[in-house]
Amino acid sequence: MMILFSVCLAATLCALCAVTAHAETPPLESGSRLELFVDEFVIDRLTGATRVLHSPEPQEVAIVYDAPWEGKACHYVTVFQDGPLYRMYYRGLPIIDFTREQTGPEVTCYAESTDGIHWTKPKLGLFESHGSKDNNLVWTGTGAHNFAPFRDANPNCPADQQYKAVAGGPLVALASPDGLHWAKMQEAPVITEGAFDSQNVAFYDTVRGEYRAYVRDFADGVRTIRTCTSPDFLHWTKPEWVGYGDTRKEHLYTNGTTPYFRAPHLFVAFPKRFIPDRVKHPELPPSYAGLSEGVFMSTRDGYNFDRSFMEGWIRPGLDPENWWQRTNGPAWGVVQTGPTELSVYWVEHYENPRHECQLRRGTLRLDGFVSVNAPYAGGELLTKPLTFLGRELVLNYATSAVGSVQVEIQDAAGKPVDDFALAQCPKIYGDEVEHVVSWAGKTDVSTLAGQPVRLRFVLKDADLYSLQFRP
Repeated sequence: MMILFSVCLAATLCALCAVTAHAETPPLESGSRLELFVDEFVIDRLTGATRVLHSPEPQEVAIVYDAPWEGKACHYVTVFQDGPLYRMYYRGLPIIDFTREQTGPEVTCYAESTDGIHWTKPKLGLFESHGSKDNNLVWTGTGAHNFAPFRDANPNCPADQQYKAVAGGPLVALASPDGLHWAKMQEAPVITEGAFDSQNVAFYDTVRGEYRAYVRDFADGVRTIRTCTSPDFLHWTKPEWVGYGDTRKEHLYTNGTTPYFRAPHLFVAFPKRFIPDRVKHPELPPSYAGLSEGVFMSTRDGYNFDRSFMEGWIRPGLDPENWWQRTNGPAWGVVQTGPTELSVYWVEHYENPRHECQLRRGTLRLDGFVSVNAPYAGGELLTKPLTFLGRELVLNYATSAVGSVQVEIQDAAGKPVDDFALAQCPKIYGDEVEHVVSWAGKTDVSTLAGQPVRLRFVLKDADLYSLQFRP
C-alpha cells in the first residue's frame, strides 16, 4: 500500500511540476504574422503527423548563358522582384573546356522580366566587351566575381542608394539609384573577416531595423557561414559563426539566406551543398570531381539555423550532365510568379564541356517549403500556447478527395473554448492557399484575441503549409 501511495504521490508531483513549468512559459506572441512550419517554433506536439520538405518542381530553362562574355562558368545568381519588374544579376565568366583558361574577364550581367518566367537581356550600353557596348553588363570592376545586389527596404534609404550590393573579398559596399548604374560607397572594404570566394549576401532586415550579411568562411577545413549586422551598410559588427544545432558538418559552398517576403521575421536559406569526394564521371579531369546540390534551412534569430531537413532539396536529377562539382547552385532569392506560385532558380551544366551553362526555374506553392502532413489514417497537430491579433484564422492547406482538416481552439490548458470546439468545425477539404476557418458558420475569432490559446488540427490525408490570424 505504501509503495502504491508513493508512486501516486510522485506522479501527482510530476504533473504539478509540469503544469507549473508550463504556466511559467509565456505564450508565443504570434500577432497577425504568417506562420510556416519550416521549423517547430509553433508546434507543441505531432501525433500521427510529420513535417515534410517539398522540393521545387523543375520548369523551363529561364536563361541560357550563351553570350561571349557570359560563358560556361556563369554562377552566383541573384533574383528579386522590384515592383512590376523582376531583376536578375549573375557572374559571367567564359572559360575553355577542362582547362578553365579564361577567354574573358569576370563581369556582372543583368536580365529582367515582367513575370519571372520569360527573361530578356537588355542592351544597356554601359561597359565595353568584345569591342562593343551592345551588351547586358552592369559592373566590371572590383567584385564582379560575386556581385550580390538587393533592393534596399530601409525607409530612410537615400534616393541615390535605393539599391545596394556587396562584392569581392574582402567585401566592398556598392550603391545604385536604379539597379543599373553602380558605384562604390567607399574605397575601403566594409567586411574583412571571411573567405568570401563565393556568393556572399546582404539585405535590410525590416523586422529588426538593421542590415545583415552572410559570408562564406572555413571552420576546421569545412566551408561554412558567418553573419554580421550594420546600422548603415558601412560599419559592420565582427562576423559570428552561425549554428546548425547538432547536425553533421557539411560543406555549404553558398548560403542563399533571405527573409521570406510573406513572413519577413523568418529567414529561409538555400545553400549549395558540396560533396568533394564523390565522382560520378570518372572520365573527367580530377578538377571536375565532387557533387553539388541545393539544400534548405531556416532561421528566426539570424544566427541559429534549423536543419531538420538534411535531404537534398534541389537534386542533380536525371540529367547526367549535372552530376559533377559546383553545378545545381541555387540562386539567391525567392519570388512570387502567380497567385499560388513561388519560383526559385538554380544553375545547371556549370563548366560543362558538352552543353551551355543555363539557369532552371522551379516552382513551389505559396508558403510551400514544408508542410505538416497526415496520412489516410489521420494525425494531429497541437500548437504551443500563443496569442494573436485578428478576426479570422486563415489556412494554406491541401487534401485529397477523401481527406480533411478540422480545427479546434483551446485555452492554454488544453480545454476546448466554447463555440470553437472540434465538432463545430465542418470538415475542410480541397486545395487552397487562403481558407477562412469557420465554427458553426462563425468565422470571427476576435473575442479571443490577446488571450493565450492553442490550436488543435485534426488532419486526414492532408497537408498544412501555413496559418495566419488576420484582421
